[in-house]
Amino acid sequence: MDERQALSSFAALSQETRLAIVRALVVAGPEGLAAGVIAERMGVSATNVSFHLKELERSRLISQRRESRSIIYSASYEALADLVKFLTEDCCAGHPAIRENVERTEDCCIPADKGDVVA
Repeated sequence: MDERQALSSFAALSQETRLAIVRALVVAGPEGLAAGVIAERMGVSATNVSFHLKELERSRLISQRRESRSIIYSASYEALADLVKFLTEDCCAGHPAIRENVERTEDCCIPADKGDVVA
């Protein structure tokens, strides 16, 4: 990921609703969520969620596909991973403990207990 793409991604994520949408899509998995479901979960109008989805898609953090009459949105795991890699790429020189914490995966993607959100 180049700096320009990273800036676009960070700009898209710097808004509360968009960050919440990305987090919801990450939890939803590759199946994704319909735009209407996203709007309902976010508590915003269809027009409002459409604006936010467009911004996230422009930054390549999410993608869309059509299923029948619905548009389904999914997190772009590759783009999100590239963004994390961009953040940690240079920071760990001389600090191997930082990289170890970032690369540790045993806590990743463990199902949440009783409705907790996995970060």
